Amino acid sequence: MALFLVGWAVLHRGYFTHHPIVDTPVYERYGSAMDDGQMPYRDFELEYPPGALPVFLAPALGGARGDTFRLRFEALMAFFGEAMIVCAAIALVALGASRGRLLAVLGFVAIAPVALGPVVLSRFDLWPAALTAAALAALVSGRLRLGHLALGAAAAAKLYPAVLIPVAVAYVWRRQGRGEALVCCGILLGLLALTFGPFLVLAPDGLWHSFWNQASRPLQIESLGSGLLLAAHHVFGTAVTMDSSHGSQNLAGSVPDALAIAQTVLQAVALIATWTLFARGPATRDRLVLASGASLVAFVALGKVLSPQFLIWLIPVVPLVRGRRGLAASAVLAAALVLTQLWFPYRYWQLALHFGALQSWLVLARDLVLVGLLFVLMLPLRDGDPNRLATRRPA
Repeated sequence: MALFLVGWAVLHRGYFTHHPIVDTPVYERYGSAMDDGQMPYRDFELEYPPGALPVFLAPALGGARGDTFRLRFEALMAFFGEAMIVCAAIALVALGASRGRLLAVLGFVAIAPVALGPVVLSRFDLWPAALTAAALAALVSGRLRLGHLALGAAAAAKLYPAVLIPVAVAYVWRRQGRGEALVCCGILLGLLALTFGPFLVLAPDGLWHSFWNQASRPLQIESLGSGLLLAAHHVFGTAVTMDSSHGSQNLAGSVPDALAIAQTVLQAVALIATWTLFARGPATRDRLVLASGASLVAFVALGKVLSPQFLIWLIPVVPLVRGRRGLAASAVLAAALVLTQLWFPYRYWQLALHFGALQSWLVLARDLVLVGLLFVLMLPLRDGDPNRLATRRPA
């Protein structure tokens, strides 16, 4: 925890302060509107689910604006980062980790934000990441209902943890039976109903717009498909066109649109394959962690949108994988974090506005590294052994 705070302080100094790209003004606008009595989704539009609202409102209470809001928001994110480390420690103890492994994994989780860069300071993703870490810690510790409660809260904060729900339900079903699995599902769905229900009644159009705004996003310039198109642009001279919409820079045209659809299909196939492989194998704690990491990586690596902050989602999960497989996965994740920092935020506009060659190759390299990470995590699910670096069968 002390190491995390040291890294947090480092991110406010020197190199890390150059060319910032921040989202805190957007969050401040949301929080200020709520502090003034406006209702989200009805009185103003936002693209995030209701579970994100507390981290926008809390720093804005009392009319806080500007630097005051920013400092409060960063303090809140630092707190969630510390909570993420505590939850990872609880999970490791439940997994039977040795002292050496415990210290190594927690050290990785603590210093990973520095490897990713200053994006962690101005995005709220440490909030759902901490909730996801809490859900995994509860599940591997045998607190199955609490784990589903935390997983529901994480999905309400930012929808991505929903990809872990099939894994969590299958885990409970295999270990405790159908009845307990249905109870856990009821708890999770009940929390989601309590979170989304009031806005579904009072502002259904605005809530639906927030979902559609995310689902209808085009191929973002940082995604795998865009990386391939940018590489083709530099090697073969093919034309590419950038269009700003949905709060990001994207590639426009029939080919990028087709790639966006193809990536969405591939993403769904990878997720279903991961869930199926897990459900068919033994429901052990280590396989739960492995399948959870694979599900998150599949969602991130193959999505048509791949913002730098998405890598925060992987930090408290992937390093929990046991053995040589875990070491390999953590090394590949570290490479993806560093490759992201090499171009974001410092060289982002050179990429988005001018399709810079160096930035384009760095984006493609990062995306391919994430695809490699997906294979590292998915392969051992085939035979139920999360520890081997390769799956070899006798002749």
